[in-house]
Amino acid sequence: MMNARVPATPALSAQRVTLRAGTRTLLDDFTHTFYPGEVWCIAGPNGAGKTTLISALAGLLEPSSGHVEVDGMRIDAWSPVELAQRRALMPQGERDAFSASVLDIVMLNRFPHLAGWGWERAEDRAAAHAALDTLGLTALQTRDVLSLSGGERQRVALAAVLCQDAPLLLLDEPLSHLDLHHQIDCLEALMRWAQQSQRSVIFSCHDLNLARRFATHALLLDGNGAAHAGAVRDVLTPALASRAFGYPLILIRDGEHEALIPATQRNNSYSSSRQP
Repeated sequence: MMNARVPATPALSAQRVTLRAGTRTLLDDFTHTFYPGEVWCIAGPNGAGKTTLISALAGLLEPSSGHVEVDGMRIDAWSPVELAQRRALMPQGERDAFSASVLDIVMLNRFPHLAGWGWERAEDRAAAHAALDTLGLTALQTRDVLSLSGGERQRVALAAVLCQDAPLLLLDEPLSHLDLHHQIDCLEALMRWAQQSQRSVIFSCHDLNLARRFATHALLLDGNGAAHAGAVRDVLTPALASRAFGYPLILIRDGEHEALIPATQRNNSYSSSRQP
């Protein structure tokens, strides 16, 4: 007799979550479960609530109703240190407050794992060096972070959250300021990181084609309360994306490659569909 497959333990769960901004409802009564090994892209037009949702999933913002669970426990029941060991957050537009080396900045994210007097151990330094190597930043480790370009600083911020070694990553626009080849390098690194160690990645992104290529799943927000969640190529379709973004998109194919591109003529029904 074959053994029944045991479902994976959820990494993150949103339970009937409603998010509002003023009088607008960004997300209405949303319930979904995210599992280890999945790479999720949160997509949607400007103002649809991507940053708000990531803040709520990270436990930094209390939903208007509903709640978020990490590893099956309500996120507000975790102690701050234990929660930081379970999930790492990369906020959007992070600014450097002081001068420090790239290595020291990355090492800051080891704080949840330090004990006693808080001195770093060999394993903490190894984690920092591994994160820098993963993102091709080893040559910059002694540079002052304030001397870096915007794209270099963005990669340092991503290395820091990898160094935190949490099984769940929440990344708000991690590809901003990056040129195309660094965007691809970072997404490839995140895919390997998630799949090799069965961890979860949730990131927001404006490039639907990069999301279709690298993410396993997508969550598409329309900014008016609705959301579509599922396998990336079932969600980021011409029909659903056109309605969410208020502009007609078509899918083109070249052999095994696909891309969503704007249609040559705009249909007014799309622009009116996004009105609150």
